[in-house]
Amino acid sequence: MSTEFNHHPEIPGTTLFDGRMAMKGYALNKMCFSFNTEQAREEYKADPEAYFEKFGLNEEQKQACRDKDVLAMIAVGGNVYYLAKFTGMFGLNMQDIGAQQTGMSVEDFKEKLVRAGD
Repeated sequence: MSTEFNHHPEIPGTTLFDGRMAMKGYALNKMCFSFNTEQAREEYKADPEAYFEKFGLNEEQKQACRDKDVLAMIAVGGNVYYLAKFTGMFGLNMQDIGAQQTGMSVEDFKEKLVRAGD
């Protein structure tokens, strides 16, 4: 039995959120977690750039947030559960995120979920 816990098989098209990605995305995820409070959401909306600086986001993370590009946010260390707090401020839900991840329209993605449940 292997004791190598950090080995992950390749999953084409998937960014694995492991310890390395957690470290890479710490600032981004910490910022997104802050959106649990209305005060934080209002502070962000008033001045996103200052909010990025407050949490120490790097330029790639800032640009992904500016673009509201979930796939780019995942690539720079974002965890989808924290990113949902960010995207929720813009009226996006997990189905919108899933559609972005798969390159499908939201309607097609919802239909795929319904078919998978049959």
